[in-house]
Amino acid sequence: QVQLVESGGALVQPGRTLRLSCAASGTLFSSHVMAWYRQAPGKSRELVAQINSHGVRNVADFVKGRFTISRDSAKNTIYLQMDNLRPEDTAVYYCAARSPSSTAYDYWGQGTQVTVSS
Repeated sequence: QVQLVESGGALVQPGRTLRLSCAASGTLFSSHVMAWYRQAPGKSRELVAQINSHGVRNVADFVKGRFTISRDSAKNTIYLQMDNLRPEDTAVYYCAARSPSSTAYDYWGQGTQVTVSS
């Protein structure tokens, strides 16, 4: 069993920066693929970024150049660096993890709210 706990969400003004953290506990091996999703008001859950055990990263087009995902395997923690935040980034951000043999993400955090507003 794995638990994922996100932190770092806040209410910020446009143009500001936030760094989200996702700490994993329990059995989470370094081979797991981890990701950040978000769900904005009126929209479906969408993939923001993912990273595998080798550090290969993918980010969604709508955050390219602004968001960066990173991983500290020794700490079982992933991060989402969010620069130049925009109002449209307002959403609940979720951390997720899956084993390489899984087709879907097996574990989810509780989410952390990011609100970008003047």
